[in-house]
Amino acid sequence: MPLAQNPLSVEVELPREDVALITVDGYLDVDTATEFQAHLANQLHHGRRHFLIDLSSVPFMDSSGMNIILRVYQETRKTEGSVHVISPTPAVRRILDLTGVSITVPISGSVDEALARVGAGPDLPEEPSV
Repeated sequence: MPLAQNPLSVEVELPREDVALITVDGYLDVDTATEFQAHLANQLHHGRRHFLIDLSSVPFMDSSGMNIILRVYQETRKTEGSVHVISPTPAVRRILDLTGVSITVPISGSVDEALARVGAGPDLPEEPSV
């Protein structure tokens, strides 16, 4: 039996107690989605409310990966948490845009940008200055 042609690597860091930075490397598809989902579920189980998902090293993502991102988004909304996608590759960004996922899940250019958005809370219109 041949080994997977494009294995997935998932690293988890905790920039803050309630924030999980998930760095994904490799193809995120039907063959690798279960591993990705397990990492996210583990972090939810441990009380993480905010997920920063770095897709800068994912050359391809199919609907399996998108569905997992949307599911964790729905779970975090129950606890006033959030999900942010960081630096998706052009091919992955195109899929996120075409499917409308990028309208629901914010996309940031860097980890620092995503962390700042988490710290700022929900994206609200700015109050007019007095």
